[in-house]
Amino acid sequence: MLKYAIILALICVMFRWAMGEWPWSYLTSKPTRGQAVLNARKLLRVEEGASREQILAAHKRLIAVVHPDKGGSSKQVHDANDARDLLLAELPDREDGQESD
Repeated sequence: MLKYAIILALICVMFRWAMGEWPWSYLTSKPTRGQAVLNARKLLRVEEGASREQILAAHKRLIAVVHPDKGGSSKQVHDANDARDLLLAELPDREDGQESD
């Protein structure tokens, strides 16, 4: 029985080395884009329909808190940047003749 456990562990390690992920990570579902947008809004604490300026201001506030120089981590900064980029990409284009001066 121990022999089978060792073989299984070696197979898992080889799978991780070859695929870059553990075998059991394929058992969970990936979040949809809608879930990712909702998580980004929660992280930046902005409402649905927030403007570009509101998203950028929320990102700036969050970065001020989670920056590594302030005791945060680089992963938190990357998550904040990803959330900002995702929410900005969700904004409607302003090419419909409504230009702001």
